[in-house]
Amino acid sequence: MTLSIPAARVCACLSTALLLQTPAHAQTAPTAADAYPTRAVRLIVPFPPGGGSDVFGRMVAASLTERLGNQVIVDNRGGAGGIIGTDLAAKSSPNGYTVVIVAGSFTIYPALQALPFDPVKSFAPIARLASGPNALTVHPSLPVKSVTELIALAKRKPGQLIFGTSGIAGSGHMSTELFKLIAGVDFLIVHYKGGGPAMIDLLGGQIHATIGSVIQTMPHIKSGKLKILGTGGARRGAILPDVPTIAESGLPGYESTVWFGMLAPAGTPTPIVERLSGELRTIVASSEAKRRFQNEGVEAAYLGPAEFASFIGLEMVSWAQVVKKAGIKLE
Repeated sequence: MTLSIPAARVCACLSTALLLQTPAHAQTAPTAADAYPTRAVRLIVPFPPGGGSDVFGRMVAASLTERLGNQVIVDNRGGAGGIIGTDLAAKSSPNGYTVVIVAGSFTIYPALQALPFDPVKSFAPIARLASGPNALTVHPSLPVKSVTELIALAKRKPGQLIFGTSGIAGSGHMSTELFKLIAGVDFLIVHYKGGGPAMIDLLGGQIHATIGSVIQTMPHIKSGKLKILGTGGARRGAILPDVPTIAESGLPGYESTVWFGMLAPAGTPTPIVERLSGELRTIVASSEAKRRFQNEGVEAAYLGPAEFASFIGLEMVSWAQVVKKAGIKLE
């Protein structure tokens, strides 16, 4: 979505606010930062095991464990579309020993409801790590081979096709609502408590389709257990170069991507944030990480704390515009 000039100004304010969340007294903690970490670091994944955030979080945790010399332990805290786990991170001690993986839903929820945390004031951005297109996948039993055929089927059977999402107001949900809006079709949307449970029902044929991260669908696409009809990027990616974008395959103007980043609680000492961001930058730049990311359907897309803060502001404004235009409300 193209942002208006007023929206860009809002983003600038949001970005500035994000960067100013570390109190002045937290700027000088050389002793703690130099020794950091002296024990295990908890990486909260605010979704159940098996979804895109979980798969990505575990990859990052393994590499970060090697870089830090202390274990980075994944703690799955699913529920409420990621809000429960993210709130737990926001309220954790700002000492560098709790961080959280966030994705698109982090910037969507503020447009839909009051949150138990402030997405701007409650966190210190560490880094955006990767991004990639969402993928429209269907169960092999569905008699369609393209986005055009899927739209035609949905129009012949309004309300009968079932799309699953990883949770209400998550990236998958919003991507699905956007698809409905642009295509002018109606189908049933079922919300799960994470991408993993939704994928189980898609593989079992209980639902017909999903629009979600390639990272969780790639293994099943490769095995032939699912059919991919299109990807949500503005252009074909290096990951699936033979798969058309949803826009070129029957829905002009459609674009939907997924991204992953890491935050710490506000007040985490700046030297620790910079240490983590630097280690993550090294990880993301490695050929091994790029290979693993690509195998899972995303590409390395590092942004440091300042750039990530700006990106979060842009995403919040963009999704707020989509929510308003589509008239989306939480049930």
